Amino acid sequence: MIRIFNHYLHRQTLLQVFFDLGLIVFAVIAVVLSQGESAQTVLPFAASHGLSLAGCMFVINSATGFYQHVHNRSVTESCARALFGLLFGLPLAYVIFSLVPSTTSHRDLLTLVAMVAVAAVMVHRVYAAHSGAQARLRSRILIFGVGPAARAVGNTLRASDPHAQIVGYYAGPNEEQHEVPQPEIVNDGANLTEAALRLNVDEIVVALSERRGGSMPLRQLLDCKLAGVRVVDIATHFEKTLAQINIKHVNAGWLVFGDGFSQGMVRAAIKRACDLVFALLILAVSWPLMLVTALAIRLESRGPVLYRQERVGLNGVNFKVIKFRSMRTDAEKDGKPRWASKNDDRVTRVGRFIRKVRIDELPQLFNVLMGEMSMVGPRPERQYFVDELVSKIPYFAVRHSVKPGVTGWAQVRYEYGSTIEDSVEKLQYDLYYVKNHSLFLDLLIMLETVAVVLTGKGAR
Repeated sequence: MIRIFNHYLHRQTLLQVFFDLGLIVFAVIAVVLSQGESAQTVLPFAASHGLSLAGCMFVINSATGFYQHVHNRSVTESCARALFGLLFGLPLAYVIFSLVPSTTSHRDLLTLVAMVAVAAVMVHRVYAAHSGAQARLRSRILIFGVGPAARAVGNTLRASDPHAQIVGYYAGPNEEQHEVPQPEIVNDGANLTEAALRLNVDEIVVALSERRGGSMPLRQLLDCKLAGVRVVDIATHFEKTLAQINIKHVNAGWLVFGDGFSQGMVRAAIKRACDLVFALLILAVSWPLMLVTALAIRLESRGPVLYRQERVGLNGVNFKVIKFRSMRTDAEKDGKPRWASKNDDRVTRVGRFIRKVRIDELPQLFNVLMGEMSMVGPRPERQYFVDELVSKIPYFAVRHSVKPGVTGWAQVRYEYGSTIEDSVEKLQYDLYYVKNHSLFLDLLIMLETVAVVLTGKGAR
């Protein structure tokens, strides 16, 4: 894993991105250089257009989810994503290279090569997702522990990280409860350092259930680190593997003394400027869709097109969120707040559709323009639920240290939730965002939001 602007990315992901970008740029430059004398005048324009197309393909592949490290995607699904990417990539290649100042024959050849390069990128994305190449690049991980915490680490690695290979579990000296398969325990008389080197381990995850009474062999762990083996604790493991802060395995000291949670006027000013730009751009593009949505809501049922509801924002200050009305006007006629649930019978027919494709969220762009919300941040909750969740879930109030967002890390990583347990899961992603938020992470979230909207993932 490589950390970029506080966000963890797999080395394989970066290699995939650079391969795709390099393939397009190399193909374009190679064609220009093959043209002989005219290459010097055309090369700067062709190279800049090639970089533009490569950037567009990065956005397309990110939005279609090709750079996400998943291992349960079928070949059919990958092909469908590739075809969807081609629907945008090929026209973009044609339009971009039709602007290159060159003779008609040279321009046509450049355009053709660019379109072929786009197709090659998408074919390679499908191949890379299902070939055995990833297995040869997997990190070898030794889990230090054999109790419940070690079992949880093993389960998450097998379920979420196709680039990880668990070489075994090493039992701590004071662990009595074994909850991992006995054949996978590698203690054979060797100390931890010897076992790690013998197994050619890349990383050790410390997941001891009992750390008192000499359970932590610090000298051996230091020797492992000096030998080039990465050593991480369980909280850091969940942070980089699942991109969440697991509240079961984190303590206040880890949050206080670790890095992250950086705030500042410069960061806030830049984020505010980006919020204004993106909100205005999306409003400029989506206003016809918003107009049609307002008309459909008015035709289906009586009542206001928009609804305003009090939510908790930055530093616990309440504000009125604006959304398209997707429920009946008597949704809470008894006056008692209720969680919105999947297949909620209070949702209208139009409301069910606009929730599925997230159109109901578009009026929140006006909250962004007024400075009450950001484009990216934790989902704003109602005061009634905040009071309940703060009393039951540790660190829940931490999410109010940043502005709530139209979209967010929890929204793109976890399906819509309607229970306390769902709130815990979503909080873990929100804590990750609050700890590691940056403009780079905001951009990734907005790209993943496109994929969520296109696939209907997590619709409620």
